[in-house]
Amino acid sequence: MTRDVVSILNVINIFFLIYLLVYATYLFFSVVVGAWQLYFREKMRQVKNEIRHEYYFPVSIIVPAHNEEVTILESVESLLQLDYKLYEVIIVDDGSADDTVAKLIAHFDMEETKRPIRMSIPCKKVRTIYETNKEKVKITLICKENGGKGDALNMGINVAAYPYFVCIDADSMLQQDSLERIVQPVMEDDRTVAVGGLIRVAQCILLDRGRVVGYRLPWNLLMSMQVMEYDRSFLASRILLDQFNGNLIISGAFGLFKKDIVIGAGGYDNHTIGEDMELVVRLHKYCRNNKIPYTIRYEPNAICWSQAPGTLRDLYRQRRRWHLGLFQSLFSHKDICMKSRFGLVGSLSYLYYLFYELLSPFIELFGWLSMVASAIFGVLNIPFMVSFYLLYAIYGAVLSITAFFQRIYTQNLKISRLDVCKAMILCVIENVFFRIVLDVIRATAFIGYRRRKGEWGTIKRVKSDIVK
Repeated sequence: MTRDVVSILNVINIFFLIYLLVYATYLFFSVVVGAWQLYFREKMRQVKNEIRHEYYFPVSIIVPAHNEEVTILESVESLLQLDYKLYEVIIVDDGSADDTVAKLIAHFDMEETKRPIRMSIPCKKVRTIYETNKEKVKITLICKENGGKGDALNMGINVAAYPYFVCIDADSMLQQDSLERIVQPVMEDDRTVAVGGLIRVAQCILLDRGRVVGYRLPWNLLMSMQVMEYDRSFLASRILLDQFNGNLIISGAFGLFKKDIVIGAGGYDNHTIGEDMELVVRLHKYCRNNKIPYTIRYEPNAICWSQAPGTLRDLYRQRRRWHLGLFQSLFSHKDICMKSRFGLVGSLSYLYYLFYELLSPFIELFGWLSMVASAIFGVLNIPFMVSFYLLYAIYGAVLSITAFFQRIYTQNLKISRLDVCKAMILCVIENVFFRIVLDVIRATAFIGYRRRKGEWGTIKRVKSDIVK
């Protein structure tokens, strides 16, 4: 082997080590900040218990649905259990080919109606409208031509009667206090234009009228590892970025938005599969370019329980969509990168999502391959690298288990001793093996991108037994 090749491999290995150390340091700092915020957030609030003093502001809940016959009734029923007085539910069926519409009409005894809709945001044509006032709140069902999730959300915004709207996926369920929690940042600061909630894995819980009455880790290994991953990621970076108004993502599964600001920014983009992140980045740009005082917040106590993929095939489809959506959002708004008027959003936040989210699978896989090559050619200190990787894996596992038990503690959940043991083992497996699996999935997401860049990919829905 030539000296030049050895030098190149050494440089790559050093860069990879520094990359992992920086990421580990970031994770440690963000988990510490996240844990501290969760423990003391309630004490630090400027507005305490105001909602319980009978002050409410109205919210429209929008549920986009496409072929969701398996989960749609459970999702809507969970919305009717919310401990909140002034809201409406708008279901937008985006050209379903199954029994989604029929099940909703029959279950809620809905009737067809005629009503004008002000098209503040262009979207596909409405076919029929159904309504019912026989439940706790008004439920509206809009049946429209298929245009994608973003188009369905835009239709829901057009129909919404209230100044704030919440988006929730049709396979997700809210706790009884979720709506009350997610509006609190707006009550604290009326400059708030968007709030993201915490997403957790629904296959872990048993809900009774919107309250969690049981919690257990699923035996499905893939789901259990996602439990650990979700808890760490939502505890870590989002709370840290929230400290300087730097969040670029609000999950499409559960988010609150100020309607007039979203309309002013143009609504959801129909040409991206990452419409949730793209809208948030565009809200940053819209408010800063128009010199509108604003904040975009993350509320970790507003919890949404969403179904996680149970098979590797479904996981691939989901993570491919997420990664391509991230790419589309960052590429479409690359003009904010390192621009002074966007502050830390254009520097720290953008660069974090670029290097440690979008490019991380390529950097990490290339780093591991370079180390294997170095070992083959005898230019790698194998005992040192093995020790380093084990230390890195244990370090990541400690952060994962900290995040997991922190969420268990703050929600007053009870888990069995068996689940404690499972969590301890899973946190290691998730950091050592699952991370590599996700790297491979995300790195291969761009295969066939030109041909399939607009495809969402279908994920199999499973009838849930988590609701009483």
